[in-house]
Amino acid sequence: MLKDVLIKRKVYTSEEHLMLKQGVQDFIKAEILPHNEKWEEEGMVSRELWKKAGEMGLLCIDMPIEYGGAGLEFSYSALIVEEISKHGITGPGFFLHSDIVAPYILHYGTEKQKKNYLPAMAKGDIIGAIAMTEPSCGSDLRSLKTTAVDKGDHYEVTGSKTFITNGYMSDLSIVAVRTNPGTDEEGISLLLMESSMEGFSKGTPFKKIGMKAQDTCELFFDKVKVPKENLLGEEKMGFKIMMKELARERLIVAIMAIGGAKGAIEQTLKYTAERTAFKQPIAGFQNTQFKLAEATAKLQIHQSFLDDCILLLNKHELSAEAASLAKFSATDMHSQVVDECLQLHGGYGYIWEYPIARMYADNRVARIYAGTNEIMKLLISRGLYKDLL
Repeated sequence: MLKDVLIKRKVYTSEEHLMLKQGVQDFIKAEILPHNEKWEEEGMVSRELWKKAGEMGLLCIDMPIEYGGAGLEFSYSALIVEEISKHGITGPGFFLHSDIVAPYILHYGTEKQKKNYLPAMAKGDIIGAIAMTEPSCGSDLRSLKTTAVDKGDHYEVTGSKTFITNGYMSDLSIVAVRTNPGTDEEGISLLLMESSMEGFSKGTPFKKIGMKAQDTCELFFDKVKVPKENLLGEEKMGFKIMMKELARERLIVAIMAIGGAKGAIEQTLKYTAERTAFKQPIAGFQNTQFKLAEATAKLQIHQSFLDDCILLLNKHELSAEAASLAKFSATDMHSQVVDECLQLHGGYGYIWEYPIARMYADNRVARIYAGTNEIMKLLISRGLYKDLL
């Protein structure tokens, strides 16, 4: 196992963290790895896995106890994300369910909404998704076209969303819509939409370059009747809510990158110690040693910054700019590390049964989702010039 060779971690330091880490590792070995190849072929994991994760307390772990969670701080949730990512597992969309959907409901939902959905999400009985991106707008959320027309006691929703993680298996989606279209009260709002609602349909899961066990698909809304009580927050506040909550989402993506890079290095250390060339282990060559030293340095530097970000989020002090910086920088680093590690595997690195090949294919999307890295740089630069222009 790769050790923190330069500095000790600032997070995951308690006995409870260590116990959770061991529990996650045991869960991965027993419940995920034996089935992963089958799930890649099917394009999704099983519902049974979600329920087992709920039984183990691995879902919504930092939600308050009264809403089904364990009432722990964010670092425990971050630890779960990092451990799963370290093993190169991308099928179970636990991170989006627990660390993106659930916080939206906790922070902006009514008491009825919290009690209706959060305990069931913590048990794995309900699978959550968030639907922002549309075929025509990508990262430009202000240009979304899905409409919610006021019909008195309900909204009539028409439109579509794409690239939705957990989309095909989802029971509940937070959907960004344009309320009161064509009026002075037009604005972006968020609705809690259940997949069982009439007119709500799902596309076939996409066949992607990587993340093959993750059920990413399109969602379609054909005059779906959504009760007014399913409004999340207030009308026209959707964009502000999303901008505030996106900081946590982007930090989660950065944590996934840290875990993924660490897993890639560990896999490569093991491979190069066992694989021989010219009558010696590949690890004996200076080039191998230098490449892995460089990869470890990049990981350690980013890990230190990410630990600070985790501690800031624990205190609700993480800025949007810091989260954007973490997201783009960590995912860029992850891509560089995985590419170098694959190179050290030689031809075997290009074979799907080797974990490094899956890691190479899976990590590429991280520079795109949760806002492209180009958008992250734009957000950072706006913060830099905030008081100057």
